[in-house]
Amino acid sequence: MVSRRKPKQKRAFLGRRRFGKGDVKNSRGSGNKGGKGNAGRCKHKGTWVAVYAPGYFGKYGFANPNGTKIPVFHLFDINQKAVCGKLEKKEGKFQFEFKGKVLSTGSATVPLSIKAFSWSKRVEEKLKAAGGSIEKLPIQNPKPETSKPKTIRSESPGPKTSRQETPIPEPARPETPKPEIPGSKAAKAER
Repeated sequence: MVSRRKPKQKRAFLGRRRFGKGDVKNSRGSGNKGGKGNAGRCKHKGTWVAVYAPGYFGKYGFANPNGTKIPVFHLFDINQKAVCGKLEKKEGKFQFEFKGKVLSTGSATVPLSIKAFSWSKRVEEKLKAAGGSIEKLPIQNPKPETSKPKTIRSESPGPKTSRQETPIPEPARPETPKPEIPGSKAAKAER
């Protein structure tokens, strides 16, 4: 005969105020958890960091403040666009213009005419083999010059180290006569 299993005591506590927490005071605030959020990662939560966040401490690499990210496009993707009919065809070649660098991943199966800022050496070889060409796009200045008020620097009569900046005077505008308001002091003075 099959014996009946004793039901777990957990079922009796489901939905109760203190189930799984011990005393109610243990569930108040963050004192029972060792602090809120990332608190204690350097101290008592150090073993958790070692297992689940191994790169948390220390530094790696740097962000180059003078570096620029150049967008890249692969020859395979350009060729796929041409084959799918997404590029315009002029003089028997598919035209493609890209403000970035073209890389030679893939091959060219159709004649392509590409204009780009730069490209790798293999791109030229692959395009010539397929009857295509590549040209350099003129690089435009990415940051337009901001307009600042023009100033003239003039030497002051004092020591040579100090300089004064005097703004350029604006051209004088002709004065327009102001209309007289009836009942004003100026109108009464003329009477």
